[in-house]
Amino acid sequence: MAHYDVFNGDADGLCALQQLRLVEDVDATLVTGVKRDISLLERVPAGADDVVTVLDISLDKNRAALAGLLERGARVTYFDHHFPGEIPTSPALTTHIDTSAEQCTALLVDRALEGRCRPWAVVGAFGDGLDVEARRAASGMGFSDADLERLRELGIYLNYNGYGEHLEDLHFAPDALFRRMRGCADPVAFTELDAAFAVLRDGFTEDMARARDLEPALLSERHGLYVLPGERWARRISGVLANELAQAAPERAHALLTRRPEGGFVVSVRAPKATGDGADALCRQFSTGGGRKGAAGINVLPADDYETFLTRFQAAF
Repeated sequence: MAHYDVFNGDADGLCALQQLRLVEDVDATLVTGVKRDISLLERVPAGADDVVTVLDISLDKNRAALAGLLERGARVTYFDHHFPGEIPTSPALTTHIDTSAEQCTALLVDRALEGRCRPWAVVGAFGDGLDVEARRAASGMGFSDADLERLRELGIYLNYNGYGEHLEDLHFAPDALFRRMRGCADPVAFTELDAAFAVLRDGFTEDMARARDLEPALLSERHGLYVLPGERWARRISGVLANELAQAAPERAHALLTRRPEGGFVVSVRAPKATGDGADALCRQFSTGGGRKGAAGINVLPADDYETFLTRFQAAF
């Protein structure tokens, strides 16, 4: 019997898996990639009686591969908060799927584990831009203000590390980063003991300094749209910049379009924090789009579709 852990390479996927493996330290094959590399189940060769744990990737985008795993007799446990479409019915499939705007996968794992590794769930929620929910989860746990700020920073930096067109854009491959985190029950201690924290902090600081010099292509009371250059620093920063803009202007929807070297754009969309709704519905109008209600994206937006996207973005919010 083989085990496979399949997870999104961002903070939410990392922190979801971290909790599970702190409770049950399974020697599993890791299957992951950059944040937008979500068609991961097709890489899993699991068969009869093998065990597959899936974290923070859209069921809807992995439907055919999931069906194949179930047909081959694999047992699958699925945690996610993205739009799933119709969820298959199978005795071999266990799902923990909740698309509520205030949920992320790390919090869903925390719910399933009844809070046994909650500090890492707090990190994951901060990384996914759910500051209110992260602080709510942390309440009563005895964190000092300084410790809570450190958890917030770690979540942001783990999320920042997941963004890029290719693994070469990242400071750490997500599977390597998980191996550094693995076994550390205290995320505050991780920030003090592992040099990865300082590497990510310094990279984030440098990249954000460049990002904050950007001028919006569109800025109104309800909409903000930015076009980022096709450079590594811009690919790394797009998601966390979108989260920061959303936190700073909760009544405004934001879209960040990062130019792709091959042409077109990678798109990050954040619904207004005040409503937390509509980002996934907008992005699913495009062939490579998907996500969740509060935050979604389009992997490849052709340059010719820029005006169409702009019109639909303004209409959606």
